[in-house]
Amino acid sequence: MAITDIQAFAHLTAADIETLGKELDSIRRSVETSRGERDAKYIRRTIAAQRALEVAGRAVLFGSRNRWAWLGGTALLSVAKIIENMELGHNVSHGQWDWMNDPEIHSTTWEWDQTGPSAQWRRAHNYSHHTYTNVLGKDEDLGFGILRMTRDEAWEPKHLVQPAANLLLAATFEWGIALHDLGIEKELAGVPTKQLLSEPNKDFARKAGRQVVKDFVLFPALTGPAWKSTLKANTTANLVRNLWAYAVIFCGHFPDGAEKFTIEQLDGETQGEWYLRQMLGSANFKAGPVMAFMSGNLCYQIEHHLFPDLPSNRYPEVAAQVRQLCDKYDLPYTTGSLGKQYLLAFRTIHKLALPDRFLKRTADDAPETSSERKFHGISLPEALRVDPETGKRLGLRSALHDAKVSLEAKARHEQEVLREAKVALKKRARQEKAALRKRARGLR
Repeated sequence: MAITDIQAFAHLTAADIETLGKELDSIRRSVETSRGERDAKYIRRTIAAQRALEVAGRAVLFGSRNRWAWLGGTALLSVAKIIENMELGHNVSHGQWDWMNDPEIHSTTWEWDQTGPSAQWRRAHNYSHHTYTNVLGKDEDLGFGILRMTRDEAWEPKHLVQPAANLLLAATFEWGIALHDLGIEKELAGVPTKQLLSEPNKDFARKAGRQVVKDFVLFPALTGPAWKSTLKANTTANLVRNLWAYAVIFCGHFPDGAEKFTIEQLDGETQGEWYLRQMLGSANFKAGPVMAFMSGNLCYQIEHHLFPDLPSNRYPEVAAQVRQLCDKYDLPYTTGSLGKQYLLAFRTIHKLALPDRFLKRTADDAPETSSERKFHGISLPEALRVDPETGKRLGLRSALHDAKVSLEAKARHEQEVLREAKVALKKRARQEKAALRKRARGLR
């Protein structure tokens, strides 16, 4: 099963986790008390730059029947849509800039440039996902209802098509998220799924209708004779934005090391345990300043899950402090290149499309799914170890290393046993063959 006891899995005591929680609270307070003009300038400049890119892109597309104008306009519009989606829509809707008390840059008033209503996304995502991150049966974002991303979810024949479903989700990510959020909105509101004229359905239809008209009717029509090429450019820009958003989200949630948890973990969960669950249930990817900006700073997914309502431009400095805490408590800090993190998620999608009988590992020791049971008999004999030479705490990071070494030793032993068995079988075969030849000679 997934993690049922985060204290045992992390190899920390209750006192350790409480202290870790207090240190993370201190990081939060430090950022909150230092928010000011430089942060306000950052978000206002981002908004201005995004709008300038969109205006420039749409202006260039008036000449989109020319190949170079089409490429330039499409590129500008794609970048503008990515910035609006990742650094603005997502982060503003998290309340990261509510402290400014600016009605234009507030989570309750911002409406982002994609199919689903911001209000539905806020309720579904901020509550379901960020409260119950990676908790089976509670976090609706764990596979988005169509992908099996952990062995704790029972395999069904429908999962055979999830490699194709994954491609469809990537290309239509804004629609997938919007419909996903609509379903959660209905569930939270207690609205029957088949009630077509419900308020959630009406809100969704109004927003989706405006988006379709804007991108596929109004703006193409404004360019007159170039409407066909503009329509193609708008479609391409939406596709580029969808693929990028999909990649960023999957790299932060589904590579190896982004752990899953059972609902039992929520019983009596403390603030420190909630923080720890966010740290263990998320993953980062390495990015320079430009890629970080284009990802909405969600290359710092661990920090975002710890502090989803702190300004995204402060995540790099927060990350340095979080890494220090991981070193202090010997906890893993899951990160890697963008390509590596996505390939790990991609492998899980295709691997878990198959029935469990085709898989080697279990839900306790698989690369993409593990639990405290993976350490049974192969790791730390006590809940906490200290290096006798350095005095440094030996916790989960060391335990994972021990488990890896133990599994490798077990695999080598199994290979050796298999090799010896093959040698014995060959020897026995030779002996039986020799006996048969001897018996045949005796009969002659």
